[in-house]
Amino acid sequence: MTSGGGKEPQRSPSGPRSNAQCERRWQWSASASASKDCSGRFVALGHNWIAIISLGLLAVSDASMARSGWRPSERKYPYQGIDISHHQGHIAWAKLPRQGVDFAYIKATEGSDHVDRRFSRNWHAAHRAGIHRGAYHFFRLCGSGRAQAANFVRTVPFDAAALPPAIDLEFPGNCSRRPSRAKVHKELGDFLRIVEGRYGKRAVLYLTRRFDKRYRISRTFDRPLWLRSIRSEPSFGARSWSIWQASYTRRLRGVRGHVDWNVAARWPAAS
Repeated sequence: MTSGGGKEPQRSPSGPRSNAQCERRWQWSASASASKDCSGRFVALGHNWIAIISLGLLAVSDASMARSGWRPSERKYPYQGIDISHHQGHIAWAKLPRQGVDFAYIKATEGSDHVDRRFSRNWHAAHRAGIHRGAYHFFRLCGSGRAQAANFVRTVPFDAAALPPAIDLEFPGNCSRRPSRAKVHKELGDFLRIVEGRYGKRAVLYLTRRFDKRYRISRTFDRPLWLRSIRSEPSFGARSWSIWQASYTRRLRGVRGHVDWNVAARWPAAS
């Protein structure tokens, strides 16, 4: 659920340099013993710099561990939870309520024919653990909205107490083709009519800033918003968020690897 980008770093032009230029370029400190050539490449690093780099790596590791335990204030946001899929493998659901997991969105389907292989087990296990559960669908831009809705309805049992169905709308992992805005609105509209008719609740729309900017989903569809904004409250969307994805690096006992962490503006069942 992340994407990256950026410019290629500027490279220094190749070509011969004088000894004086070489010395100026690589004279890091009087105590560092680094040998080099005039193409600007290190041949070896001195012991002092190895120590400094090692300390830097340890600092980065410590910061990552701190971020893994971070979550928004429970006093300010009393309703907090996770979203998961088969990527987390086996989950010890009974261990999660004691770690502040109030609700869980569980991946059910993707596109018109894919069903998450752990959905049924996660769906029933979350219920047994007393965690409020909801199902989500990863919406494929290159697929029919009707066919995708049929896949979701076939897979997710009706439960009046469940959270509203959620639709994951983002570019990473999606089709490389980018349909027109009108096409996406039409297919998403078809999906919503079928799914909302089946479960009797307005669906929640999960959005990234890039996706919403490209397709103007939050302006076009008046539905509760689930917005991704890591470590700071979302500042996009046509209205206030109902759910905020605040982290994707939370670690919990009973869950393998990192897990997405979310907070709700109010108890999600009210959406």
